Amino acid sequence: MENKPVFDEDFVYPKFEKSMIKTHTILIPSMLDIHMALFESVLIQSGYNVEIMKNQGPEVVEEGLKYVHNDTCYPALLVIGQFIDNLNHRDDTHNVVLLITQTGGGCRASNYIHLLRKALVKAGYDYIPVVSLNPSNLEKDSGFHIDYKTIFKIVAAMTYGDVLMYLYNKTRSYEVEAGSAKKLTFDWVDNVSKQFEVGKGTSYRDLRKNINDMAKSFDNLALDLSHAKPKVGIVGEIYIKYASLGNNHLEEFLVSQNAEVMVPGLYGFTLYTMYNAIYDHEIYGRSKKTALINRFLIWYFRRREKLMINAISKTKFTPMKYFKHTKDLSEGVLDHGTKMGEGWLLTAEMMELVEIGYSNVICAQPFGCLPNHICGKGVMKKIKSIHPDANIIAIDYDPSATRVNQENRIKLMLAIAREKISKDDEATL
Repeated sequence: MENKPVFDEDFVYPKFEKSMIKTHTILIPSMLDIHMALFESVLIQSGYNVEIMKNQGPEVVEEGLKYVHNDTCYPALLVIGQFIDNLNHRDDTHNVVLLITQTGGGCRASNYIHLLRKALVKAGYDYIPVVSLNPSNLEKDSGFHIDYKTIFKIVAAMTYGDVLMYLYNKTRSYEVEAGSAKKLTFDWVDNVSKQFEVGKGTSYRDLRKNINDMAKSFDNLALDLSHAKPKVGIVGEIYIKYASLGNNHLEEFLVSQNAEVMVPGLYGFTLYTMYNAIYDHEIYGRSKKTALINRFLIWYFRRREKLMINAISKTKFTPMKYFKHTKDLSEGVLDHGTKMGEGWLLTAEMMELVEIGYSNVICAQPFGCLPNHICGKGVMKKIKSIHPDANIIAIDYDPSATRVNQENRIKLMLAIAREKISKDDEATL
């Protein structure tokens, strides 16, 4: 097919029509492995043909560099590169649709969809529709719709995903039998997916039972807790923080270096966006109605957050903090009016991690992400003044950043952490 001019004002980008639901496969970028596996099941049960992309490697970066300017945003480059690389290796590209999220906020992520559409035209895939998944009703004429039944499943999937990710990270570095924590995690993913299929697993009662059973099963996992390991928390821009493609498999590297890893859950980011709607009203005079709706949503999510914390509290593992407490930790360090990108959440999550024992913190960020440089690097000195034991480093991720340099800096951080563990052990003798 002849490529259309990229900036041709007369060119009409194709839309996802309802008639495509049965005939087209929706491609979704990879990010949170546990959550995405659950989301995939929910969307398939809702009648959509869905595929979470698994392609990685240097080819993804190379494809991204062809169609996205290096100064734009590293996550955009990776997401678009993963889409194009996937399409290049498919036999039939006329029956696929691309799904991408839009935050609707001030972050450049809201504009990824426009970059992606232009990239598709350049690459000769201008006939492929792009679907926007967003809470702000930014794309109103798409045939992709999620009903309330599916929404309840997605919220339940997010809840289970956060619990399983937390428990997996608490056990994976101490398992006696290699791979047992991962197997248990995805056994639960299959279990929950089957419950969703028969209309179960989403009620408050089902959530409480399942979450308690999850916590018990991980508490009974055979673990070797005889030796202290450096505890490392990961924060940062949401894609780089969660996507192994974006952070060069950071979690796996830390585990290979005999460290315990912790990554804050998706509930934190979700509640962060809801609180921001309230702060928009209180600070900037924006919609009171939107603020009231988000107050109700916060109440709804906090009830489920309580189930997670109560269940984990009954085990040998230290649970996460309530988000309301995490939110308040940023007070005096960064104002809640600072909400571009991850904003005050980034500061609050660093403070929470240090408070629950993860004094070694990696702030993973795209090189050109201004909000993360301000709310990450910009507050490290202040956080260290409050928590002198905090060992925080910022790692930039970019096409020009070498994995060797990133890992060497992390190894230096871990060396400092191990030295502190040795000193603490000597002090207790």
